[in-house]
Amino acid sequence: MNYHNITKDDMRNGEGLRVVLWVAGCAHHCRECQNPITWDPEGGLPFTEQEKEEIFAELEKDYISGITFSGGDPLYPSNVPEVTALARTIRKRYPDKTIWLYTGYLWEEISDMEITQYLDVVVDGEFVLKYKELLLHWKGSSNQRVIRVPETLKTGKVVLYKD
Repeated sequence: MNYHNITKDDMRNGEGLRVVLWVAGCAHHCRECQNPITWDPEGGLPFTEQEKEEIFAELEKDYISGITFSGGDPLYPSNVPEVTALARTIRKRYPDKTIWLYTGYLWEEISDMEITQYLDVVVDGEFVLKYKELLLHWKGSSNQRVIRVPETLKTGKVVLYKD
């Protein structure tokens, strides 16, 4: 898996102060995407043990609420094994930290994936320019949903996150 950036002390991609892993690879190619440079799965840099340790060092900080996976798309097929493994490790190692994930896929397409059991929130759906609203919290277009994953898995119905 390749990545483009690890953002520290981020407040725009989930609740609280977060570390964000921006992965490479996206098949959605949304019009007016904010990160088209991340579409190419061969772009960016290789994600290695060094980057994992950098993320873990950030998550050790009391004031960091958790991690957000973004990109590109963390659920681009070649990213899934490594992002899932990282989410599994973070959930085990940092049980009090939240894990958010942004994807262009719909919840209904990903709900059976192993990674969902480690996530607290998924922001799903492609960015759609005609639904763009500047005042939306944690999403770019009104068709996207901010989903509480544990509650959704428990009830079998999508439970939206209310901030």
